[in-house]
Amino acid sequence: MMKNLKLTIIGGGSSYTPELVDGIIRRIRELPVTEICLVDVEDGEHKVNIVADLTRRMIEKADLDIKVWATLNRREGIKDAQFVMSQFRVGGLAARARDERIPLRYNVIGQETTGPGGFAKALRTIPVILDICRDIEEVAPNAWLINFTNPAGMVTEAVIKHTNVKVMGLCNVPINMHYSIARMLGVKPEEASLDFAGLNHMVWVHKVSVAGEDKTQEVLKLLGDGASLNMNNITEEPWDQSFLKALGVVPCPYHRYFYLKEAMLADELKAAESGGTRAEQVMKTEEELFELYADPDLDHKPSQLEKRGGAYYSEVSLDLVDAIWNNKKTMNVVNTRNNGAINGLPDDAVVEINAMVDADGAHAISFGTMPTHLNGLLQQVKAYETLAIDAAVYGDYDKALMAMALNPLVPDLTTGKKILDDIIAENRDYLPQFANLA
Repeated sequence: MMKNLKLTIIGGGSSYTPELVDGIIRRIRELPVTEICLVDVEDGEHKVNIVADLTRRMIEKADLDIKVWATLNRREGIKDAQFVMSQFRVGGLAARARDERIPLRYNVIGQETTGPGGFAKALRTIPVILDICRDIEEVAPNAWLINFTNPAGMVTEAVIKHTNVKVMGLCNVPINMHYSIARMLGVKPEEASLDFAGLNHMVWVHKVSVAGEDKTQEVLKLLGDGASLNMNNITEEPWDQSFLKALGVVPCPYHRYFYLKEAMLADELKAAESGGTRAEQVMKTEEELFELYADPDLDHKPSQLEKRGGAYYSEVSLDLVDAIWNNKKTMNVVNTRNNGAINGLPDDAVVEINAMVDADGAHAISFGTMPTHLNGLLQQVKAYETLAIDAAVYGDYDKALMAMALNPLVPDLTTGKKILDDIIAENRDYLPQFANLA
């Protein structure tokens, strides 16, 4: 085993980073980290320096010997890393606010990872992740990329299709669902077993087991009776009991955008007019967090970070690092190559699914054939994702237009084309691949 364990965090100036550092400190016996490098861009220099200082105070308080440094030189930061963790946001929260506002102009759901907003984010993000991967290939060819950058499934798929980097994508939705369902059933998380299969932010739990007993119907009834299974950033519109019975599997919170479009759109329009979109609300939370982080007496992860929406982020990400580094062969829910796990999808399509993770990466657990009433939505969204990735990589307007036409949250082509043209016009600084359309 190599002596040095270097973690490089791309987007190190993120407000999420102290959550990750807290997890590293708690796992130091399993993960003997010797170096943490925080990489950011020029616009994020002030924040990454604040986060680096807080990280040093946290490490010092834990009495650990870990080198902590921040840099704007990405290649230097990545060099010789064993793990590169990606958590960046191209254009910052201002770009996210545009992703939410542009669709709302046309009475279409504006959300940062699904629908047209998620599409805009993919167009900005995918070229950057591919640039990062070129650096990894050259200066840390053995590194694993653990991608938390949204839209996580599409970003991970772009890496798999267009680079040689070893990659896994992750999301905190499955672990939130796991913990929430365990709470509903009054058991410890480790006593509940959940079978996940679907796509990122569109994953279903097909079976819930406790001590070998199938508890899926009980969970659906509790959910229909108002039990909470949600994320900080999604309005908790109630589920219809008869619909859940017909569905027969547990939907993730993001399924509300697909199954409860009108109610979710009404909630977004109301929020945008009053308290602001989710991005605008998060901007306020971020300001408060960085004021706390800058306090030279703060030497721990503040409780206010929970409002930011990244619950269990360090747990899921470091679970993967631990499983790879220590060849643990543990079960995790990841975004990885399908490789035949879900019938009817290409092998190189990225799915969100239970997988065994060891030193060689993620091995998706075979699921089989998706039930008809789920497969229609799955295939439509995967077709949209495939076109969106191509549009982002090649700056292909035709593929972009077809992606919008296929997206289930875009009501019709005329509206979709208007939104697409607004996205390209208002993100011009971040979309060099579409420069020929100027």
